[in-house]
Amino acid sequence: MTLDLQDYAGERGIKYFMISYTDLFGGQRAKLVPTAAIRAMQEEGAGFAGFATWLDMTPAHPDLFAVPDPHSVVQLPWKKEVAWVAADCMMEGKKVEQAPRNILKRLVADAAEQGMRVKTGVEAEFFLISADGSEISDGLDIAEKPCYDQQALLRRYEVIAEICDYMLELGWKPYQNDHEDANGQFEMNWEFDDALNTADKHSFFKFMVKSVAEKHGLRATFMPKPFKGLTGNGCHCHISVWDKDGTKNIFADDNREFGLSDQGRNFLGGIMSHASAIAAITNPTVNSYKRINAPRTVSGATWSPNTVTWTGNNRTHMVRVPGPGRFELRLPDGAVNPYLLQAVIIACGLNGMKNKADPGPHSDLDMYQQGHLVTDAPRLPLNLLDALRQYDGDALLKDAMGTEFSAAYLKLKHNEWNAYAGHFTQWERANALDV
Repeated sequence: MTLDLQDYAGERGIKYFMISYTDLFGGQRAKLVPTAAIRAMQEEGAGFAGFATWLDMTPAHPDLFAVPDPHSVVQLPWKKEVAWVAADCMMEGKKVEQAPRNILKRLVADAAEQGMRVKTGVEAEFFLISADGSEISDGLDIAEKPCYDQQALLRRYEVIAEICDYMLELGWKPYQNDHEDANGQFEMNWEFDDALNTADKHSFFKFMVKSVAEKHGLRATFMPKPFKGLTGNGCHCHISVWDKDGTKNIFADDNREFGLSDQGRNFLGGIMSHASAIAAITNPTVNSYKRINAPRTVSGATWSPNTVTWTGNNRTHMVRVPGPGRFELRLPDGAVNPYLLQAVIIACGLNGMKNKADPGPHSDLDMYQQGHLVTDAPRLPLNLLDALRQYDGDALLKDAMGTEFSAAYLKLKHNEWNAYAGHFTQWERANALDV
């Protein structure tokens, strides 16, 4: 039974709804709708000009309507008279094929048709920085190895505890919060869920963290590499596949290496075979490649991959299997679009299961110390342009993600790269002014 948003508002004292959709660049777009108008909006959607956001549309396109999905509704814990609800983009009664949430829902449905439910959990890292973005917010957070720093964590208790309290209130089942490997960096974890639910929560989490940080006079950033020399913001994703009832983990097999079933290996094989191409999605900005190809950081390790390899419980590889029945993809970064992240994982995994893809042999090497010894595995793209070329050359992945999406994404991202390439930097002046 579909939840009636007007009834929901009446029960909770909600005055306004934020009808929100996410564009191709991960931007969250919203309209603030009074409760008196929400019933009509639930049927027809809130109107937007698609050209005004990153969806590869022109001013001549008809109105885009964002139709709220009531199953995603969240009452803002820090402003209870407002509710946030994720929306699906429609145009002239049809789904907008390149809209990220629509792509994910289509792939979730494809998995369901095969009797499978993909479940995931994300580790969304972020920095708490000054309001102007110039430096980390805590001048005392200067340790060479700051990961799990007890004092630094407690100095930001008001922010971290407030966010965690809200996740508890929302029923997300958060289970730990920590200071991460960079000065000023934090990570908060909540329980894994079906892929669409995880994407909605991930999207809302970013909104919530930024809002709470602003409330405290700070700024939160998920930028992949906001500070030279410090570990970047990853967004590791833990992946498992369950039966249609969500009761049996079909990746789990105690008789197989690492407790990963043949189906799990095939799903992993799909990700490994498309890894260089999916970097265009999982690492979607120019700045992303300053994280995955970074030199050694102050703490001693980047904690990010640069080669397409997998392993057991070893954090120096692109994929690790930390325990039976699941694996962790360590490639994505903080800029990743929450919906496209889940979509590309499912697209690759389903293709791998269909074709019984072999992930190849695992490696036990310490890739940070011995990575130069690996000569039979592809290197990840060195920059966004290389990643886009890899994606453009992967016909299977482009088809699985959708031809409309792939064309739009490649066009807009090439434009972004060209804008970056045409931008004059201080580095150029410092190194080429006197040539």
